[in-house]
Amino acid sequence: MKNNIKLFIAAGVFSLTTGCTDLDVDVKSKYIEYPSTSEVAIEAKMADVYYAFREALGGIYNRTQTLSSDEATGISFDGDYYDGGVNSHPSLHNFMANDNGLAYWSDLSSGITKCNQIIVDLGGDEADPANIAPARVMRAFYHFILMDSFGDVPVLDGIPDEDEAIERKPRKEVAEFIENELIESLPYLSDKNNAATYGKPNQWMAKALLVKLYINWTVYTSSDVTAYSPSTANGKLNDCVKYCDEIIKSGLFDLSDSFRKKFFPDNGVHIKDFIYAMPFDSRSAKGMYYGRFRTFRRIDDGNGGYYGGKMGNSCAGNYAMNPEFADLFSLEGDERNNAVLGGEVYIYDASTYEPTAVPFIYKETSPLVFSKTITLKAENEQLNTGADFNGWRQGYRSIKFYPDPTEYREYSRNQSNDVPVFRFADILLTKAEAILRGASATNGDTPESLFNQIRAYVKAPAFDGTLTFQELLDERGREFFDENWRRNDMIRFGTYENEYGFHKQGFPTARFDKECRILPVPQSVLDENKNWKQNPGY
Repeated sequence: MKNNIKLFIAAGVFSLTTGCTDLDVDVKSKYIEYPSTSEVAIEAKMADVYYAFREALGGIYNRTQTLSSDEATGISFDGDYYDGGVNSHPSLHNFMANDNGLAYWSDLSSGITKCNQIIVDLGGDEADPANIAPARVMRAFYHFILMDSFGDVPVLDGIPDEDEAIERKPRKEVAEFIENELIESLPYLSDKNNAATYGKPNQWMAKALLVKLYINWTVYTSSDVTAYSPSTANGKLNDCVKYCDEIIKSGLFDLSDSFRKKFFPDNGVHIKDFIYAMPFDSRSAKGMYYGRFRTFRRIDDGNGGYYGGKMGNSCAGNYAMNPEFADLFSLEGDERNNAVLGGEVYIYDASTYEPTAVPFIYKETSPLVFSKTITLKAENEQLNTGADFNGWRQGYRSIKFYPDPTEYREYSRNQSNDVPVFRFADILLTKAEAILRGASATNGDTPESLFNQIRAYVKAPAFDGTLTFQELLDERGREFFDENWRRNDMIRFGTYENEYGFHKQGFPTARFDKECRILPVPQSVLDENKNWKQNPGY
């Protein structure tokens, strides 16, 4: 279990000011107003700003990004976990405005509002730029996630009047706003990368966000979401390489940590690959539930539970890896293969999270064998495999974000695995991609040399030949699955409308319209903004 030091500064200030029992002490000074310019006060105010997206990232945002990509299908079990299509709709690109998987819009808009409020509290236009730079960067990050998901969205750079009608801006203008906010804030951000900056916006987080923005620039600035093509010239590729190089040359990040250990429940600031991560703790920073949906439905009905202990709370077990995606994990010696559970399942050691030689036996009679193929009882949008042993074992499962069974049992399914948003490995592969797309090579790097840095650290065979876009996309799948980037990657590489899983031609309700590259605006948001129109295609 992770032993994080969590600084709840606001609570600490409260306890210090109320803990004294001598009520006759002479008070030498009093704050009539909140001490907005003190470092401690600013940090206390910033807490809500930094972590406004935590719950969505640990839950419904991950669901939507994962199931709408080729990574996994959201299956159900005779109605169990069908839930009106909340899992099957993204799997078939048949998104509905009422799907609760889209509700993270409200988390993002709330986060933006908190950013704007603290900017006002710290002085607004008259504020010290260094004090408000972190809030501006978080505001840019929340706009980025909102724009990436929903296309045209408001640019909220202030607190609107109560009766003011909010207007959506073209996606291109939102991308330009994000770029401007990041570039203007960079000089005022910390250049440190340590416990004090972990999970917060520093220079490296902002530069990594610029890298993501620039590699997707032609997606975001296309005149129409359906008009984008991977062959469209991207005028920001050299800028993308520039910020990749600044991160690489900093010397603050590397690939020294083994692949699986980076995602264990005790990960954190010591992981040198993490540029920016969302901290989670099963007790004090809750909301991380990746394991719940990727774990065998009846794991506690076996001989000990294959994670090394009883889970104590039910597991959904309904994110089944698509066979096409499972096929990626076949490189000889590749450590990433061990983050996928397929075939016969063995019990893991509770202290090392490594497999033992003891097979997991369901109800003391049936060895658990996850099948690569997924077989439905009927071809319809329920994606129903059946509520029995055979139905529950359909599809390989990810164990990348390994759930500690004690935490899962004692803290209502919560996990302590921090979730990386930006990683050094991504910077290397993005630089490789930018050069492959036409950027000028720098520092003697080639797409192949950058690519093989990834292969080397995971102990996979070195790539020998001329790198192709398909090879690069496949490698990104192996490296970043479950990290919420696959949908983003597939749109950029032009494979989002391909067939995979049950997203196939002729399958009932499966959609292949390019309008599905962005999601529908949640109905609850449209109800509050009567002047808005739903995104095309919905």
